[in-house]
Amino acid sequence: MTLVSEPQTVTIHTADNHEPLVDLRDVPELRLARRLAGEHGGYARLRTSVVDRLLSAQKRLPHGIRLLIVEAYRPYRPDELDLPDPHHTGGAVDVTLCTGDGTELDLGSRVLDGPEASANACYTAARNISIAALRNRANLWTVLRREGLTNYPTEWWHWSYGDRYWALNNGVPNTLYAPVTVELP
Repeated sequence: MTLVSEPQTVTIHTADNHEPLVDLRDVPELRLARRLAGEHGGYARLRTSVVDRLLSAQKRLPHGIRLLIVEAYRPYRPDELDLPDPHHTGGAVDVTLCTGDGTELDLGSRVLDGPEASANACYTAARNISIAALRNRANLWTVLRREGLTNYPTEWWHWSYGDRYWALNNGVPNTLYAPVTVELP
């Protein structure tokens, strides 16, 4: 398993196609969890192509199941970090599944619970989860992979498109998206 911080990932050339960020609060087809909502909705922004892929993926889910976006863009300040977070590109998203009314489905652990808090159930390939959680993860995996997103294997909920980890896993020499600074009101 290759991690985001390993040399083969961080040495991927960073390029940017200048695709705009979309405010997911303006995309009613996608549900947003509000638990990490910043005052200005910075968490609710993704690159246009990623939004299009999520919308397409959602159409492939079983009837009554929807994507629930927990977090997307994280505000970026170039002087703060040596290694930018994938969320700084607007190409990474923390996503789970929910019912039409927003009730989260069982995927084996809570989004953002690490190995200790989840008894390692946070790993995408975890087997210490219920049959229902395995089925739900398989649904999420199938629809997002079909749309070209890449999963980070230590976090079943973390998916990306166009960032360094995506480029590495798809044999692409450079990213589509670089970290971007967004002026929030």
